[in-house]
Amino acid sequence: MSTYDWDLIERLLHEVQNGAGHSFTPRPYAEQHAAALAAKGQAPGDLDHLKTRACEYEKSLFERGFIESRPEEQGGNGENFVLTERGSRLLSLIDSSIPGFEHPRQVLDEQEDALDESTFDRVAAEARIAGGAI
Repeated sequence: MSTYDWDLIERLLHEVQNGAGHSFTPRPYAEQHAAALAAKGQAPGDLDHLKTRACEYEKSLFERGFIESRPEEQGGNGENFVLTERGSRLLSLIDSSIPGFEHPRQVLDEQEDALDESTFDRVAAEARIAGGAI
């Protein structure tokens, strides 16, 4: 079973969302994530491992269709991305600023691999998670 650091993925997806004209750099985003955890009094763990995980997430999110290269007319520079429809759905499910975000994360964690394309699409379409109910 694959487990994911949803807070880190959320941070990466927000950086994609706001990345017009800027290169996507997952390693510094991992450093910022670790600093935010430390500021909350949480142990961020091994920083090098976190940076590596952020790079792996970037690759996986791209390969699995959650993000795609940003078109030039939208501020693309060949080194940044946009959220796809799937990526937008993922962000809306795990976004910690939305009340009830814990439940969708729990449902995703119960999957063999929550970021597998067919698994994610099936789970995200279920009313109990998409609506934030139950």
